[in-house]
Amino acid sequence: MEKWHPILEAVEGPTGTWRMIDRTGKQYGTIELRRVMNGTDTRYRVMFRDDVIGWATSLKLACEKVHRAFLRSHGPGGGPMASWGAPTHRAPAGHMPRAE
Repeated sequence: MEKWHPILEAVEGPTGTWRMIDRTGKQYGTIELRRVMNGTDTRYRVMFRDDVIGWATSLKLACEKVHRAFLRSHGPGGGPMASWGAPTHRAPAGHMPRAE
């Protein structure tokens, strides 16, 4: 297995198909070269695990899309649980708390 990129390890085979392999040797994504527009143009079909997540115009972009999905899968989903914005209670202007 020849490594063409130190982070995004895409292994070709069969022809026109690349498998994205993590450091443990497990496949996490698939990229397939496809002919589109009545066979006059080519695109890369991008899959993360078993889901098609999009299309790309280059192998580099396709690898990036799969790898980003792989990285997102390692963190929590959704937004933050609490707002860390402005406090909800403010002292009146010019008011200084008393030292006790």
